Order: sequence, then structure tokens, then C-alpha cells
Amino acid sequence: MPMTRRDAMVLATGSVAACGLNAVPAWASAADEAIAAFTGGAEPAEGGVVLDVAEIAENGNAVPIGVSADGAVAILVVSTENPLPGVVTFRFGPLAASSSGSTRIRLARSQDVIAVAKMEDGTFRRTSASVKVTVGGCGG
Repeated sequence: MPMTRRDAMVLATGSVAACGLNAVPAWASAADEAIAAFTGGAEPAEGGVVLDVAEIAENGNAVPIGVSADGAVAILVVSTENPLPGVVTFRFGPLAASSSGSTRIRLARSQDVIAVAKMEDGTFRRTSASVKVTVGGCGG
């Protein structure tokens, strides 16, 4: 049976839909992989980290964030929907006045921002915040 134009359209539409459905989990798993690499596979406990980021960002090109965790030696910030999820890692030495950092990050679209802190005792803590982006910053 020859393929009709209608059959080709159905096949193409299904292929495009399948590609679109697989894109988000790949980025989400990339964020999970970045966190696992930072923690060495340990599961971080909730809380103990303060993430200061706006709930609504009018422009995803420069979203200000601040992060802090008392007693942290390092803090990883990850975005769940960006093509490259790792945003920044702050590291703190013994002479650091505080375990905090701030910067501006680029967000492709509305998504969760996750902060994971490695504490002095080797444990990990985490928190997250949802950011609604009205104009994407990563070409999306």
C-alpha cells in the first residue's frame, strides 16, 4: 500500500511531538546529573539554604539571584530547563566572611532554580524556587 500525503503528515506530526516530549526530561535529567556529580550521589536534605530570586522575571537575560547557607563550603546553583543546567558554583575557604554569593543568571524559560550546599561536615542541603520568565534569555 503506497503512503499517501495524509499518512506522511501524520507520521511527521507524531515525530515532531515525540521529539518535543523528550527534550524537557533530557534537560531535567541533566540538572539531576549535575547535582549528583556535585554531591557524589548523596541525596541532599531539604532546607538550610536560602535562595533569593524573583518569582517573576520580566527578562530571562539577567535574572538576579542570591544564595547563602551558614556553614557551607560550596554552593551549586542549577536551572532545570536551560540547555546547560549548571549555572554557578560558589566555593568558600576558611577565611570567607560568609557563605553567600550573588550574581545574575540567564534563564531560557520559566523553570525551577535549585541551590545545593555542601556543608562543612560533608552533608548536603538543598532548596529550590520557581521563576516565571516572560521573555526568555537563551534564545528560547
